[in-house]
Amino acid sequence: MTELSFIHRFEPATAPERPPLLLLHGTGGDENDLLALGRMVSPGSALLSPRGKILENGMPRFFRRLAEGVFDEEDVRFRANELADFVAEARAAYGLAAPVALGFSNGANIAAAMLMLRPEALAGAALLRAMVPLQDAPQTDLAGKGVLLVSGAMDPIIPEDNAGRLATLLASSGAQVRHEVLPTGHGLSQTDLQLLVKWFAEIGT
Repeated sequence: MTELSFIHRFEPATAPERPPLLLLHGTGGDENDLLALGRMVSPGSALLSPRGKILENGMPRFFRRLAEGVFDEEDVRFRANELADFVAEARAAYGLAAPVALGFSNGANIAAAMLMLRPEALAGAALLRAMVPLQDAPQTDLAGKGVLLVSGAMDPIIPEDNAGRLATLLASSGAQVRHEVLPTGHGLSQTDLQLLVKWFAEIGT
């Protein structure tokens, strides 16, 4: 594995016409967590999967938080830029186009922050159980970028209106946002998988 600024896994494309995926795990996950999901939802895509550098009670994350649902926004900004720099490194090392992020929970939140702060780093994003990562996010140009946002109506961590606000923020910057609210909690369901497969098939054509 090529040594870059993040511990990571990389799987080269077997269907190079499909977009590369940037896989971003949730709290307590690592670089192996979403590889199987990535293979399922976009077969043949190159997979780039970094491990978050922050430890919270020994569990990897992509940025610090002050409490459940309360983010250290200065750290969010720093880590989003750091991760965007890693994506640029990996693109050069592996010969990749701009990836589509596939993030869950903490990983979805850092992907949303990257869209707001470093939009050139991503071609689009599938955000599973995401919330607004920055209260004073800059207005960036997301024209032409597709975003799938999937929320749980019974999610105890993320209020439904917060996820709706994130969808509105991204759409107001020009992203083509599809927001689905499922009758589920914070964990992923079979319906999440079906939505992801359909969405990635649409953007891969």
